[in-house]
Formats: sequence, structure tokens, C-alpha cells
Amino acid sequence: MELKNLWNEYSKKQLKELELFAKDYRDFLDAGKTERECTEIIINLVEQQGYEELERVIKEGRTLEAGAKVYSVNMDKSVILYHIGTEPLENGMNILGAHIDSPRLDVKQNPLYEDTGFAYLDTHYYGGIKKYQWVTIPLAIHGVIVMKDGTSVIVNIGEEEDDPVFFISDLLIHLAGEQMEKKANKVIEGEALDVIIGNKPITFGENDKKAKKDSDTEGKEAVKQGVLAILKEMYDMDEDDFLSAELEVVPAGLAREAGFDRSMIMAYGQDDRVCAFASLRAMLEAENPSRTTCCILVDKEEIGSVGATGMQSMFFENATAEVMNLLGGYSELALRRCMKNSYMLSSDVTAAYDPSFASCFDKKNVAYFAKGMVLNKFTGARGKSGSNDANAEYIAKLRNVLDKGKVQFQMSELGKVDLGGGGTIAYILALYGMNVIDCGVPVLNMHAPWEVTSKADLYETKRGYVAFLEGIN
Repeated sequence: MELKNLWNEYSKKQLKELELFAKDYRDFLDAGKTERECTEIIINLVEQQGYEELERVIKEGRTLEAGAKVYSVNMDKSVILYHIGTEPLENGMNILGAHIDSPRLDVKQNPLYEDTGFAYLDTHYYGGIKKYQWVTIPLAIHGVIVMKDGTSVIVNIGEEEDDPVFFISDLLIHLAGEQMEKKANKVIEGEALDVIIGNKPITFGENDKKAKKDSDTEGKEAVKQGVLAILKEMYDMDEDDFLSAELEVVPAGLAREAGFDRSMIMAYGQDDRVCAFASLRAMLEAENPSRTTCCILVDKEEIGSVGATGMQSMFFENATAEVMNLLGGYSELALRRCMKNSYMLSSDVTAAYDPSFASCFDKKNVAYFAKGMVLNKFTGARGKSGSNDANAEYIAKLRNVLDKGKVQFQMSELGKVDLGGGGTIAYILALYGMNVIDCGVPVLNMHAPWEVTSKADLYETKRGYVAFLEGIN
């Protein structure tokens, strides 16, 4: 099955739409480097498009009817959108589901320490990473500090041109003989991913003698005390406030166009915000649904979709039950029928073919840049362990819908059978008995600090998501 290069297929109008869409996507990546930031962006955008908060509708004692648009937020880290169709919800929904968390370094709860004149933040990496890729690059800190009185302070430092950045040091090559003998997973170990945040001891003026005496800093952790003084000034926080903070260390810098031809996007966090953004925009563009359409954007996929904000929580089921109740048709049986009768695209990325590592891929069953949206019949590892495996009947239905929408798609596996594998949220939704398949954008450098996608694949995937929402039944 030979696929065309999409750059040769688009009209001038489509190429213009593609570039505008890619620009919006880069802006989304720049503003949303954490799941909390993504959630805030999503809420602001959908409210402009007429979506109302589900909890507000419930509180005000109102009901829903066909055409209504509502959203529900879970702990500021996950969002679900519903656009109510004309058919009973019991008949099922057309669902797009992506995740908005990405691999990163999380600051520990007792993180701040000084060693030989350097102040550090101790971290615990989140998700699957090659640890050696995170050293010697500029880093930013994003997150929230929640004080004991419940007030929250937003942290976002390292992104503006005049902001300081942070970093993790590495051993100079001249002394790295022993280090270079280690396996890649041992070259930099997890406990060595401590971020350097300062080197200047605290100083006191002539009028600050009492403060100097009270601080007990003379000759003792003066650099750490200097950092704490800055944090107090910037965020009114004390060292104990790290206990109730969620601070994420991410690569500093903007999403960029890549290549002389500007055909690609290089940025942090494209797994899986590339599919999340395409899903979100498709949800807003799809018109006049007969079946209710739904977009799930969740947290914690990179660590197994666990916890209260992950896909394994009851958030989706609970929110759907509330929607059914407001439509006047809730029962436990109706909810179960709704789930069973739904169709879903688990909107997640897949590995793009990389000629530099050709031996890791089956060239007949791999995704290629600029060849379109990717369907993965299954993911998992080795013998399909831990995967959802989509039914042939469902794939045939999707082929028909995508062909009618003139959407180019490709079928793929993650890599060669015995080399490893991965998973998505697909298997969790499949537990309800609904038809689910993995579907998304191919990515180079997946899980690296800087990942790369094709603008053409991004645009074509959004087109495919729209065709799915409007056409599958």
C-alpha cells in the first residue's frame, strides 16, 4: 500500500490552513507545558466557543438538550467535553481521548539543599525518559505552591527572555573515562538529576545585623539561604511550603519550526499534546452531531493512567452519568449501554520511522512523516502484552469514514516485535466493551526533551478526527 507525500497533495487553501493551524499549535505548546496549564488554556478556549461548566448547570438545576455543549474539570488536571447530539445518549458517543501530561522532572517534597557552594533542587523523574538527555540543557520550572491557608501561587520561571534558567551538570569529557564505560541507563542515574538553582551566598547590609544573626547563615548554607530569601520575595513562600507544592522541571524555550523548509515542529511535550490539540480543535470544528461527541483530555498516562486524575479513575464515567441525568435518561443500565455502544479513537502518538535507527522498525508496518494520520491496531509490548487490539469490523468502518472525508491515513506498529513497546489509554476504555483503536501523529525523538512532528501529519490528523466525529455511527 503506497502512500502519497501530503505536501504534494494539498491545495493552496489547505496549505494556508495548515500553517495557521501549526502556528496555533505552537502557541498552545508554549503556553501549556504542564497539565494544569493545558487545562486552563482548554477551558478558556471552549468557553469562548459556547461550552458551559457541567457542575454549574447541575448547581443551577438546569437540564440539557440536543445541541448543548458542556465541560467538566477534574482537579485542574483533566477535562472532558460533551457536545450533545440528537440521538439518545444510550446509543453511544463518538469519543476522542488524549493525554496532556508529558515526561518531565518533578521536584521532591523536601528538595532544597546546598552542597559545596551550589544550591540544588532534588527531583524525581516522571514517565519514561533517557536520563542522560536531560543534563546540560536550559530548564524552566512550572507549577503551583499551595499555602496552608489554601491560597495558591503560580510558578513559571525560565521561559521569558530575561528569566534565569536552571540546569543539571554533567562530567567534562576529559574526566569521563569511567562514565563512558557505563550502560546508557547508568551514565546519569535518577538521583543525579538534581537541578542547580544558585551559587551566590546571601548577603546583608549594614542595617541587617539582626537579620544576619537570626538567620544563623554565617558559614552555614549561605547559598541555600540566599535562594530561600529570593523565593520569599518572589512567592512569599518558606521552605516548608515545598511540602504542598507541585513543581515540574521542563525544557526551557519555545516550540520552533524545524528544517530549512519549515515542514516540522520541534518542541517539548508533543507526546501527547499534539494529539490533544488536534482532538480539541476537531471537537470545536465538528458540526451538527447526531451522536453525542466527546473529547477526553486526561493526566497521568505516562505513569499508567493511575490516580484520581488518570483515565483509570471514575471521572469519565461519573461525568457521563451526570450528563445522562441532565438529559433525563439516566439509569445504570442506560449508562452501561452508552459505554458499550460508543466508538473511540485513543488519540496518542506513535513512533515515526527514523532512517538513522532503521534496524528498530519493520518498514512495512511503521509510520512515516508526511504520510498522514496513523492507526495502530494494537500497541503493547512484544506479544501484544498490555494492549487493546481493535476489531477488523471497526477498522473497516473507520476506513470507510476516512475515505469519504478524503483523509489519508497509515497503519503502523510501534517498532519491531521483540524490541519493546508501549501503551495508551485505549485498553481502559475498551473495558466497557466499546470499539477503541489507537490513532494519532507520528513523532521523532519521542520522550526526549525536544520531540519532532510533521506539520502535515498534525493537520491531517485533525482532519481525520473531524471526519470521525461527524461520520462514524
